[in-house]
Amino acid sequence: MVSKISLDEWQVKLPLPATEKWPRGVWDMSPLKHGYMSLTLFTPKEHDYQTPHEQDELYIVFKGKGELVAQEDTYPFVEGDVLFVQAGDEHRFERFSNDLVLWVVFWGTKGGEP
Repeated sequence: MVSKISLDEWQVKLPLPATEKWPRGVWDMSPLKHGYMSLTLFTPKEHDYQTPHEQDELYIVFKGKGELVAQEDTYPFVEGDVLFVQAGDEHRFERFSNDLVLWVVFWGTKGGEP
């Protein structure tokens, strides 16, 4: 099986309607899922409202820059960087550019890899 995902095709579908958790609109969607893996396009605007996830995740910085705050440590990032966040860890993006575009890969079972 081969799947091809186009950034342009999916980015124009964002934002999704606002929710109580994401009052400025939902800036992520998952165009690809297979087994325990999913690929999400994440393009937060102004504020990142995310909460810890049940799976391990990789953030692939396609465009933009900013800081990832995880477990109270700060990790500056730029285009081309990859960030790993362990399942269950508190994290959020801060001081990020308006053009931030991230591919996020979630994988594994709930609770993360041992």
